[in-house]
Amino acid sequence: MRSNQTTFNSELSLKLERIHGLLTHCELDALLLQRFSNFAWATCGAACYINTADSVGNANLLITRDSRFVLTDNIESARLMQEEGLADQGWEFLVSPWYERKDKVFELTRGMKWGADVGVHGAQDISKEIACLRPPLTSEEGDRFRTLATLCAAGMEQAARAVRPGLSEYQIAGMLSREVESRGVQAVVNLIAVDERIFSFRHPLPTAKELQKYAMLILCGRKWGLICSVTRLVHFGALPDVVRRKAEIVARIDAEMIAATRPNSTLGDVFRKAQDAYAAAGFPDEWKLHHQGGSAGYMPREVTATPASTDPILLGQAFAWNPSIAGAKSEDTILVGERSNEILTEMADWPAMEIEVGDQIIKRPAILEIV
Repeated sequence: MRSNQTTFNSELSLKLERIHGLLTHCELDALLLQRFSNFAWATCGAACYINTADSVGNANLLITRDSRFVLTDNIESARLMQEEGLADQGWEFLVSPWYERKDKVFELTRGMKWGADVGVHGAQDISKEIACLRPPLTSEEGDRFRTLATLCAAGMEQAARAVRPGLSEYQIAGMLSREVESRGVQAVVNLIAVDERIFSFRHPLPTAKELQKYAMLILCGRKWGLICSVTRLVHFGALPDVVRRKAEIVARIDAEMIAATRPNSTLGDVFRKAQDAYAAAGFPDEWKLHHQGGSAGYMPREVTATPASTDPILLGQAFAWNPSIAGAKSEDTILVGERSNEILTEMADWPAMEIEVGDQIIKRPAILEIV
């Protein structure tokens, strides 16, 4: 059960204020939230999913100008009330038997103009507008994100340091999943590549291929609806000069992007910094082969940056940049602070490169070499 309910109610009040502002802006009477991400955001981190392969949960939220409801069945209601703390948050539960569940939304919204975050007959699709409500993170969300990032970093480091030649990508993925899931984090993205597959694929689903010398582990971990991203690489034996050089380049690009991720700039501004850094390193077109990351929060990327992005960078917003060159990648999750950015997934004992950007020294992870 959730603790410090006063804190959660303060956060909830702020989010309901944003929702009511959206209703006014869109001239709507009610809003239906069905996606995991929006349910978690609006309830300060509650989980409504059972089948994680879906994006729509087993409970929905309906918010009108003067009421707010949780619509679910008798299987889910007790857990949502007690363990997720939604009864204490003041949500009114409308519970149907699982075997004859009726959609009460149409009864509750009869005669109303209403919107939804997925396509629903009779509702206006305002999924993009709802996504814009989520940033910036509240201070409470920032604290939860720090906790999540610490758990992801610990799980990633434990798994990466346990990798050994002869293990298959499936086995390495299982190790990574075990380490983060045992810490209470869902591995919603778990990508593994070894040896030449690191040079061939940017989104390497694990296979039966066995590790010889080089492994890349990629994680997006979820807790309280928030999602944190981190990548680490491990090499056995002497690291080839060409790989070392690529790792240094992506570390430099990543540092440039992190330094540029400040209020009064846009995602497009940061992206153009990355383009310039790729070009200066002799890889002017490499950015075209994979996205470079973007803002983070309740999705692995709330907004994926492009050269044309005009989305503003906000104080308290999370980002995960992931510049890559075939064979090397750099990725951590950061939080935009008042004076500087906080690297949430930093690992104190992981080998790092210190990159000078202007008057800053930004640490970026190096490849862990095991000789």
